[in-house]
Amino acid sequence: MNPALEATIQQPASVAPRLLPIEEAARRPEIGTAVLPAEWNRRIRRGLNVVVALLLLVLTAPLMLLVALLVKLTSRGPVLYTQTRVGLDRRDPDEVSPNWRRKVDYGGKLFTIYKFRTMTVAQDPDNQVWARPDDVRITRLGGVLRKYRLDELPQLYNVLRGDMNIVGPRPEQPRIFMELREQIGRYPQRQRVLPGITGWAQINQSYDRCLDDVCRKVSYDLEYIQRESPIEDVKILVKTIPVVVFKRGAW
Repeated sequence: MNPALEATIQQPASVAPRLLPIEEAARRPEIGTAVLPAEWNRRIRRGLNVVVALLLLVLTAPLMLLVALLVKLTSRGPVLYTQTRVGLDRRDPDEVSPNWRRKVDYGGKLFTIYKFRTMTVAQDPDNQVWARPDDVRITRLGGVLRKYRLDELPQLYNVLRGDMNIVGPRPEQPRIFMELREQIGRYPQRQRVLPGITGWAQINQSYDRCLDDVCRKVSYDLEYIQRESPIEDVKILVKTIPVVVFKRGAW
């Protein structure tokens, strides 16, 4: 296991999940066997995501230009930060086996995610670890961008590309994903839907600090997958606004 990740998650939080515990989720077949949405539902949600992404890109274009300029002027390195993340898993759950044809099973389609850079340029880009509240890599401007989630705005392009939805489970880095799925039985089930910029887990809990935090978020993600719909996505989008404005759960 990645030593840095192990050090991060080895101290579990003492607060118990207040919604759907991961143990209960594992016993509920309607969640454990979730499949991709029906075709009509998928088309409606895709159309909704494209419209919302285009609208937000137009509305936030001046802000994004300002952020890009500030990132460039305040620290050395590129304006945008790119990273490989694990996306949708289109495989039939019944067909996934240890003899899967890929040499490495990443748990879903890999894609490149885009963000405004909030950290100093990494000396080792392959070192995949979570950021921490006191992380010295975060720039002064980066701290502000992260608190207001402004660093996520370039992911609207990922939505237009079809890599992500506006709403869905947050995509994880491949190495961390493969480690977490060994520790949380239902973790891969998150990949049955497209990842998102915001989600039910993100409006109910802050950034991950330990393994218990991940378990809680998986419970929220599985709950979302069970009841996903265009209406549910609109509700989550509306609830995301106060989370961003009041910097809830951000650091």
